Amino acid sequence: MILLGLTGSIGMGKSTTAGFFAEAGAVIWNADEAVHRLYAAGGAAVAPIAAAFDGVVVDGAVDRTRLAAALGQDDAAFKTLEAIVHPLVGMDRAHALAEARERGVKLAVVDIPLLFETGGDAFVDAVVVVSAPAEVQRQRVLAREGMTQERLDAILARQMPDAEKRARADFIIDTSVGVDHARDQVLAVVETVLDPAWTSPRRSGQ
Repeated sequence: MILLGLTGSIGMGKSTTAGFFAEAGAVIWNADEAVHRLYAAGGAAVAPIAAAFDGVVVDGAVDRTRLAAALGQDDAAFKTLEAIVHPLVGMDRAHALAEARERGVKLAVVDIPLLFETGGDAFVDAVVVVSAPAEVQRQRVLAREGMTQERLDAILARQMPDAEKRARADFIIDTSVGVDHARDQVLAVVETVLDPAWTSPRRSGQ
């Protein structure tokens, strides 16, 4: 099974790109969806988060608004949360990928916003970075309800710069030209990695 890591900064079109990979037959595992499961009532992250952050669990589930308020801009608090959540997310991912392999899936994509930041690029065959010019990104994100320039700046401060992601990518999907162009780029990536002659740039030396 070929495993691709899909990443990109906020507003770059990563979710749409993941949809194109799904259309092409890939199995998609989404890190944000895994976190939602962990935060929901009965989720494995609820109890440890409740113990670490007072008042953020409501009706048996993590209230993301309250959690964000509790975190603020405190790096230590973010590290505490990451120490709780990242291992649980990793277990969720491992289970999903093992299941996909058992089913004989040929291509799986792990959709992880902080792929590079969390070292997730170490276990994939290739990394696909979704990108667009900074001005396009800014316009997209600021059009979202409740988004401000201050919030956008805070989010970007916690993400690796787009230029660095592009430099570390094996494939780049440019979403600034339109959905048809982006879909064509995805299909080209799928065709490339499923070619029996293709060799993973990240596995060849292992």
